[in-house]
Amino acid sequence: MDGKLIILSAPSGAGKSTIINHILQEGLPLQFSVSATSRPPRGNEQDGVEYYFLSPETFRERIRKGDFIEYEEVYPDRFYGTLKSEVEENLRNGKNVITDVDVAGGINIKKMYGDKALLLFIQPPSIEELKRRLETRGTDSPEVIADRISKASYELSLASQYDQVIVNDDLEKAKQKTVNTINKFISHS
Repeated sequence: MDGKLIILSAPSGAGKSTIINHILQEGLPLQFSVSATSRPPRGNEQDGVEYYFLSPETFRERIRKGDFIEYEEVYPDRFYGTLKSEVEENLRNGKNVITDVDVAGGINIKKMYGDKALLLFIQPPSIEELKRRLETRGTDSPEVIADRISKASYELSLASQYDQVIVNDDLEKAKQKTVNTINKFISHS
């Protein structure tokens, strides 16, 4: 039997990575799909762990080869995408796959996989709180934060297209709700 696909999306700074790390530590039967990006690593990020870090030229070449289920050029020369190889083989082998993708990409993947996919949107409590979190994180310039806030407003308008929206106003509650939602989805045949 094929595995199921769980797609998590959120505006940058909404807590998606923290929630995914929690889910993976909970011991759920999930295989994390590492996305590809053309952005440079942040902090201690490692190639093949948090992302596959590709140059913009290599990313474009892999797009031409049809290696992605979805991809987006989020900002000029700043690509993010989900490699077919990261998802298809695991699903065929009966493994459940969890992936972390941008909001538009998540909607596109859901269209491809239908009922085999669960589309979860992690929503910040407000744009103001999102801005505060991004500033506190200290990894982006004021210009990048302004771009992320602008993009977040658009992404929030797409939340209604998701199977479930989980508001991250209390991190522990958001983690538990996400785990419970995924457990229900993967245990239902």
